[in-house]
Amino acid sequence: MDSILESKELQIERKTFAIDLRENGRGRFLRITEESQGHRNVIIVPISGVDDFADAIDDVLAAEPAEQG
Repeated sequence: MDSILESKELQIERKTFAIDLRENGRGRFLRITEESQGHRNVIIVPISGVDDFADAIDDVLAAEPAEQG
């Protein structure tokens, strides 16, 4: 059974995101759950990959072209 060590929930537009730091017998991991209109998607990132995952998100956002207004 997983233990939740830390949790945060975000409401963005019509989606709810739950970001949980969890731990089980195999170690710690980040669980990101997206819920929208009755559908649920989950990704699991082992704790050993969380920094690389966050860096990849930063890289993608930094490369995003500026919005035109």
